[in-house]
Amino acid sequence: MRINSASIQNWILPVAALAAWEILGRVGMLPRYLSTPSAILAALWEIALTGELFVALAASLYRVSVGFALGTAAGIVVGLGAGILPGVRHFFDPLVSFLYSIPKVTFLPIFLLLFGLGHASKIAIIAFSGFFPVFVASRHAVLSVDKLLLWAARNMGAPSWTIFFRVVIPAAAPQLFSGVRIGLAHAFVVLFAAELIGSKVGLGTIISYGEEWVRFDLMFAGIVCFAVFGFLSDRMLLAIRSRLLKGQMIGTEEEIVR
Repeated sequence: MRINSASIQNWILPVAALAAWEILGRVGMLPRYLSTPSAILAALWEIALTGELFVALAASLYRVSVGFALGTAAGIVVGLGAGILPGVRHFFDPLVSFLYSIPKVTFLPIFLLLFGLGHASKIAIIAFSGFFPVFVASRHAVLSVDKLLLWAARNMGAPSWTIFFRVVIPAAAPQLFSGVRIGLAHAFVVLFAAELIGSKVGLGTIISYGEEWVRFDLMFAGIVCFAVFGFLSDRMLLAIRSRLLKGQMIGTEEEIVR
């Protein structure tokens, strides 16, 4: 079995940083709140044995999955409509332009008042947050479709629905998926804030509990879980994108939000 030297080089710096962190922490050269990697792993093992980790993961997974799905679906439908129909575009463009730059976590108190401390408020604000980047990407993607493709399809006598599903959607898909990826990142940011402020269970609650009870190892354990959870979700989305697009060039996130 051949080991890729580039892969080894990619791991050298992270492993060295973790080793230095562990050594400096053990000799007392780091502040108390910077728990060592071994202490963080021990805290992870502790909450895994009690089952608290899996309950928190299940709650966070449910909230982000449902909220992200709802926000993405709404963003795609409305965004495609705005890209195709001028009336829809003229209605939503000013509203989205006004709300887009506002940090969505500022709306959290409103959602907590409307839906309470349960799952509903977290799902609602995640969907609300994820809607905007997906809407912008979908709208931009449709408006960026090559006009020559549309002209050729019309000249061949293709009906409107055929043009939409066979020309517009495939051409818009790369940029659309980039917007969905940005929406996923927004979903995790809002999930973290929502679980810190108004939740009795979840990964954010573990972090909040660790801070409140001066269990910095537990706090970092929750942060690590969030990081791994977000990373795996992003990798899964990229795998789906690669499979569906089959080699199409992907528009960058910068092109979408420009």
